[in-house]
Order: sequence, then structure tokens, then C-alpha cells
Amino acid sequence: MAVCILYRRAQKRRPRYYRVEIAYNLFNEISVLREWGVSGGKGRALISIYGNLREASTAADSFRNRAMKRGYARG
Repeated sequence: MAVCILYRRAQKRRPRYYRVEIAYNLFNEISVLREWGVSGGKGRALISIYGNLREASTAADSFRNRAMKRGYARG
């Protein structure tokens, strides 16, 4: 459904990414997938399931805003 990909570039370190996606899963539930890690490396992922689209959207926005406060930015 909706995907937001954020990047954080550092001078001496490898660039990092943070991805938030809202989607339906196989059981027709709304889920928020968060994925993060070093670009080109193995990342980590976490899936949270919500009761409705509004709750999932609010959660995804808060995850995105938190990442942006830590220095991540779009594209």
C-alpha cells in the first residue's frame, strides 16, 4: 500500500536506510513492516499488526518521524 524509505549518509561510515511500509498480510490484517540496516548489508525487520488502517497509519507516521529526528531523510 504505502512505502517510505529514508536514508542517512555519514562522512566516514556506510550509508544506512530505514523503511516503513503499510500493507495487508495473507490473513487480510493491516501490518506495518519496519526494516533498517546498512545499505548493501543484511538488514533487520519487524512486523507489527494493527486492527485498522487508521491505527497502522498513525504508527507508521510515528516510526517515520522518530527516524527523521535521528538524522534520516528522504532520498
